[in-house]
Amino acid sequence: MELVARQDERRAIDQMVAEAAAGRGGSLVVAGEAGIGKSTLIDAATAALDEHAVLRTSGAEFEQDLLYAALYQLCAPVLDRRGKLPAVQREALEAVFGLGEQTSPEPLTVGLAVLGLLHEVARKRPVCCVVDDAQWIDDASRQVLVFVARRVEAERIAVVFAARDAATVPGLAALPRLPLAGLSHEDARRLLGTVTRSGLDAELVERILAEAAGNPLALLEFAHDDGPFGVPRARPSLPRAGTVLEAQFVHRFEQLPPDTRSVVVLAAAEPVGDLALLRRAARLLKLDPEALSVAEDAGLLELGPQLRFRHPLVRSALYTSATPGLRRRVHGALAEATDPATDPDRQVWHRAHAVVEADENVASELERSAERARVRGGFAAAAAFMERAAQLTPGTGRQSGRLIAAARLRLQAGSPATARTLVARAELRLKDHRRTQARLLRARIDFQLGHTPQATAALIDIAAQLPPDQAREVYLEAFASIMYNDNQPGLLKNLGAALRKQDMPRHPARPVDLLLQALMDQITLPVEEAVPAMLGAVTACRTSTGSFAGSPWRMNLVCQLILDLRDDKALREVTDRQVEAARSQGSLSTLPQALRYQALSRIAGGSLTEADGILTEAHALDEAAGTVRVVGVDLILAAFRGDAYHYSEVKRLMGRDGQPSETAGEQFARAVLHNGLGNHEAALQAALAAQSRQQAGSYAIWGVYPELVEAAVRVGRPQEAAAAVHLLESLAHANPAPWAVAECLRAKALVGRDENRDALYREAVDYFARTGAHIYHARARLVYGEWLDSEGRPGEARVELRAAQKMLSAMGADAFAERAARRLRAAGERPGPQDSADDPLGVLTARERLIVNKVAEGGSSREVAAALFLSPRTVDTHLHNAYRKLGISSRQQLRKWSS
Repeated sequence: MELVARQDERRAIDQMVAEAAAGRGGSLVVAGEAGIGKSTLIDAATAALDEHAVLRTSGAEFEQDLLYAALYQLCAPVLDRRGKLPAVQREALEAVFGLGEQTSPEPLTVGLAVLGLLHEVARKRPVCCVVDDAQWIDDASRQVLVFVARRVEAERIAVVFAARDAATVPGLAALPRLPLAGLSHEDARRLLGTVTRSGLDAELVERILAEAAGNPLALLEFAHDDGPFGVPRARPSLPRAGTVLEAQFVHRFEQLPPDTRSVVVLAAAEPVGDLALLRRAARLLKLDPEALSVAEDAGLLELGPQLRFRHPLVRSALYTSATPGLRRRVHGALAEATDPATDPDRQVWHRAHAVVEADENVASELERSAERARVRGGFAAAAAFMERAAQLTPGTGRQSGRLIAAARLRLQAGSPATARTLVARAELRLKDHRRTQARLLRARIDFQLGHTPQATAALIDIAAQLPPDQAREVYLEAFASIMYNDNQPGLLKNLGAALRKQDMPRHPARPVDLLLQALMDQITLPVEEAVPAMLGAVTACRTSTGSFAGSPWRMNLVCQLILDLRDDKALREVTDRQVEAARSQGSLSTLPQALRYQALSRIAGGSLTEADGILTEAHALDEAAGTVRVVGVDLILAAFRGDAYHYSEVKRLMGRDGQPSETAGEQFARAVLHNGLGNHEAALQAALAAQSRQQAGSYAIWGVYPELVEAAVRVGRPQEAAAAVHLLESLAHANPAPWAVAECLRAKALVGRDENRDALYREAVDYFARTGAHIYHARARLVYGEWLDSEGRPGEARVELRAAQKMLSAMGADAFAERAARRLRAAGERPGPQDSADDPLGVLTARERLIVNKVAEGGSSREVAAALFLSPRTVDTHLHNAYRKLGISSRQQLRKWSS
């Protein structure tokens, strides 16, 4: 009867599963309160799937802290297929499931491995994955399962989640949802009529209907006992039907014999439902495991290959209703019955719940479990083990240390608020230098929570109390935290001045020391005095092979120094090396930012299409990781392309709480965009804002100063460019790299007033030709051509304008190319075609183009899938779509198109 009333919902599941079987995979979240019929509906749908491989897992309230517990339950039946996976994926699965070497695979690699495993199963028959009680699965399993669910669109895989409130489960809110409401009054009455005896008192029927509120499980349970007699009214903090049902189950449980109740609580404390383990534990408690059949007869649980409770509410209600002493005894028996060689973490988890007083032995075991979870990438699980270890630790000293360790793990797990609470608890027990370390962690947490100037100021304040080596690292961290988005004018300059007063030389200086010194000098000293330290830091960091070279955020600062020094060769070398290192190390959390700096090097080189592909890959990684999309480089790319619409759309993504952000990168991008479009007044305002930022003691990208000079000259205010020209001259004198010299010469030519301007322009173009900064070379020819045209030298002007228009249009810098084209048309010449508009791959989507480029470079479908965190079948689908659009049929033809 219940299923008859849910035919529309059943059809939605059937349709999704059928489409998946046809190669159009999908996911669905069946959402509704406890007892509403989620599991019944899903079970009915999957019972008819004779040709499918149906894989199941379910969350358990008591297993939320056990790493990958739900994922293992799902994958265990098909783990024999892991031999088909690439080595790195197979090893990741074996590591997280404790089947191989204990390494620390990235969560994204684990997700890709599970996707690959399911792909292998789906090659023979469709797969339907059922994840019940998703609100209770452990964090690591949830992240992987959501990752998989979002990547099955081209697979023969369906993923069905059941959750009470999908909106509160991270990741599920973004998936298609099928909400289940209570049965209508008439459907509820009909369902009740199928399970109650005739002649039931009408008043009792109405009370059952009212109490159940359309909840099918409540209707069946209340009818079983002739109504919810003696059941307390719902507590405001819980769903009404759920509260009444829990009391109903407890009422039925209390009617069982005492020994049976003890065995049932034992089963409730063991979420896996392992009957062999339960029998061993029952005997240790001198209980008869056969008593479970009495509970089965009472409708509380089901016996089979595994023990299953009638409903998760039954398990939680009966476990909670037991006395604390009984719960400790059953956990103690389960710990003794669990094999520590095969499942040490579950054993210590039970031991931890079996003790009430401090116990260093158990605490130490929990600490070891925390380390195993950390190595496997389960920071949330590791934190839970460490928190419990702290609770059971005798003595405040070691307890505080474990609380601090738990806080660090919570921070790594993405729970800064919880981490802050743990630090506060630890600080109450700490003294001397350890209290300072705790304050440092709290300051880092506060910065992650709010990214506020106050949080940065706290970092700076604490750094002064640290040993010199650690202090420098914290100061560098503070610099990095406010470098690009300094909304408190002068904070960086004040920080640099304070550090200079402390005079903390170190011999020999480490790369971190040199980098900090270079950043301080860049903020606080004139350009000619700052450049030597900047060059020294870049040289030291480029040649470093230690831990510094493996620190991506520090190397990002190095990349920014290189950009400011205008060293195009070093920029390409370092950014390429960073990307290669992140890929080879499997450092997928740091790869997106490395890709963004690589994209900047390609933008400078005029390879805007390549930069777009690099950014598409970075965003694919952001999306796979579920992290916030960083779009600053997208702004710069849109600016060089002259794409005002895309620029405004990207800019909208940069807002915080609906307010637009103002960063150094955004000011630079805005100046470039408006110079390209010919809106030179707007370009000047953006560049002047950056200049004011620097004069106030904040960081400004030095690349904005050539934009300032060009904009100021175009609006007839060359005096506004004086400071910028001086900075560019000083940089060229202190660091005569061809790109720096070329920009200095171009700026002097733009503002010049004598006969040397022609020579300056020519020399600037020649210097740019020696660099890999091709887009700036083309722009130098553009401004030279515009000047020649204004000087009444049309023949010479057309030579430069033609060259600039051809170069810029081929790069895709359409707004700058149009500037040249307008001049050519005004001279009666027809400009050449916009090569970017004739791009043969322009008909492809961004993802299709990314895949096509990687395949054209020689990547197999499996290799491309691994790089982009997609399934091989998804890659093949995109590839075939690209073939159709391009009118080709093979990879060999594709390589010709892309060459």
